[in-house]
Amino acid sequence: MNSMMLAQLMKDLQDPEMMREAQKMMNDPAFQAQMKKVTENPAFKAHMQAQQEMLKDPKKVKELEKKMQEKLKEGEELLAKVKQVEGENNDKEGKKEGEKEDDNKEEDGDKKEAAKDTTEED
Repeated sequence: MNSMMLAQLMKDLQDPEMMREAQKMMNDPAFQAQMKKVTENPAFKAHMQAQQEMLKDPKKVKELEKKMQEKLKEGEELLAKVKQVEGENNDKEGKKEGEKEDDNKEEDGDKKEAAKDTTEED
């Protein structure tokens, strides 16, 4: 799993709205049927058994926890960078929109000025 995805997952697990949606999904009979098929798969069962055996070793658990914390920290840093870039891009877009509005105001002002000049000439 990519470290940024891991960080996002950890944030999502803290989001009550996201957890409500996950609960709805898990209560869906179609989802339950799909999960039953997955969990009955011999390859899945073998993988889960191997994971449980590995987690019996305290040294391995500590190693995995350390690795997970490192990946989580890395992912949080990447997410922060992405959000910073998105914020900068949004700021640039906002300025472009503001410039367009200023241009429109200038055009409106020019039109009003031209209309004023023509009425003064009459």
